Amino acid sequence: MSPRPDSARLDSAHQGDIVGALGTISARDTGSRGTLRQRLRTLLVIMGPGLIVMVGDNDAGGVATYAQAGQDYGMGLLWTLALLVPVLYVNQEMVVRLGAVAGVGHARLIFSRFGRFWGSFSVIDLFVVNALTLVTEFIGVSQALGYFGMPQWLAVPLTAVLLFVIVAGGSFRSWERFLFVLIALNVLIVPMALLVKPNPEVVASGLIPGFPGGLTSDLLLLVVAIVGTTVAPWQLFFQQSNVVDKRITPRWIRYERADLWIGIVVVMLGATALMAVTAFGLHGVAGEFTDTGAVAEGLRRHSGHTVGALFAILLLNASLVGANAVGLATTYTLGDVLGKRHSLHWKPSQAPLFYLAYAGLLAMAAAVVLIPGSPLGLITQGVQALAGVLLPSATVFLVLLCNDRAVLGPWVNTVRQNIMAAVIVWALVLLSLALTAATIFPELQAHTLKLGFAAGGLIGLLGGLLIWVASRVAARRRAVITARQLGGLDPAEVEDLAEAVSGKERRALSEADRMSWQTPALDSLPRPEFSPLRKAGLLTLRGYLVIAVTLVVIKITELALGY
Repeated sequence: MSPRPDSARLDSAHQGDIVGALGTISARDTGSRGTLRQRLRTLLVIMGPGLIVMVGDNDAGGVATYAQAGQDYGMGLLWTLALLVPVLYVNQEMVVRLGAVAGVGHARLIFSRFGRFWGSFSVIDLFVVNALTLVTEFIGVSQALGYFGMPQWLAVPLTAVLLFVIVAGGSFRSWERFLFVLIALNVLIVPMALLVKPNPEVVASGLIPGFPGGLTSDLLLLVVAIVGTTVAPWQLFFQQSNVVDKRITPRWIRYERADLWIGIVVVMLGATALMAVTAFGLHGVAGEFTDTGAVAEGLRRHSGHTVGALFAILLLNASLVGANAVGLATTYTLGDVLGKRHSLHWKPSQAPLFYLAYAGLLAMAAAVVLIPGSPLGLITQGVQALAGVLLPSATVFLVLLCNDRAVLGPWVNTVRQNIMAAVIVWALVLLSLALTAATIFPELQAHTLKLGFAAGGLIGLLGGLLIWVASRVAARRRAVITARQLGGLDPAEVEDLAEAVSGKERRALSEADRMSWQTPALDSLPRPEFSPLRKAGLLTLRGYLVIAVTLVVIKITELALGY
């Protein structure tokens, strides 16, 4: 099936029937879903991208980070997970719309709308962090299978081969079914959590925000790591490309949103359970966190062999899901950037670059893990922290794309969505600033950092008000120009009329028209203009992130050297 000439879709494999693990929906299906049974059956077919990206979020790095939080601080950091729920939904819902409406991956849109300069920044960030994240997945494999006595030199290469065979089958449905089997194994987290006998009151008390032991640079590094592993930049690129690869169109967005919510519930329950397992099984008993292999051994000694074995099995499972998603996020993006075939519907002979890149990533990550003496635990924590620091930059481009009417038409962000996204970006920037300050000035007092958060919140509020005022002034200027062109009408009346017409047009747009609206060919769209203020803001953010990433690396190096 060839891509339509007026469509943004480039790969012919991205058009056609929706072929999911649990059924098929015809590309020509326009029937209504009037009954609950029909809607549930449709959801089962659509379900996949949201569930996989969220469960992939609890990958080896996620398991390590939540285990460290529980072991070192009990349930004291559970509140960070609760605050991340809206962040997860807002960010991932935006890429759902971009994927379904535009029909191309995230990197392709950034390059097309903002040019090679900004596109290169985003892709380089992604490739570096994804390569390091894939290393953490093999670290998880090594430590999980090492618990059962399999040597590292055998466990890591065998896993790399298995992962490639699953992806290279040339069948989207087979790949998704394999991932669903892995996801189903997460049910083992329930008996594991129950075996450590968690105290419900203690668990609930963790929802009250606080900083156990004070607001130190070590604690901030862990909080940033929790943010980075829970809302990682690779998730944006993976879910948008996977929505495209599954051939989901605007007609099915509401079902994909439900799929996303299911995934969020699963990932939050899993993260809470993992934190509780080490909080009640190891906190105050086994000393500070080192790595997940030591966690499994500690659980075996203090909570029994069954708990240790279940933790190792879940770690292996998480590593396999994460490696699949992170590896594909990278190769999907490579195909987007180079304009080559990049779909699980193709066989290796039909899309050689796509599969060779995936094999190369697996080989590179496996080789790094096999280096003797590597500080595996610190590598894992550092990668999650880097992801958290780089997230604001990724979210900024996401918000800009979701306000681009040429790309999304009637699917652009609402005012409420933009407010939520702005709050999320600024909160992430403040958290990154706090980590930077605590790294440069290790003697900084907790109350100073708290005052900094308060001041940052006030600055964000004032900045939001200024942006709102500026937008109103710009609308007023447009109304004045229009009034002059129409022969001296009152600008206020013109502005009110414009708002009324805009609202009327939105209401008049039928649901059928909205569901069938898709992005035209990207080359046919005018490039959005970057104001000097926007360029300055993006360059400032980029410069700061370079500094912040450097400081995270310094902090991890200090921890590795024992400072």
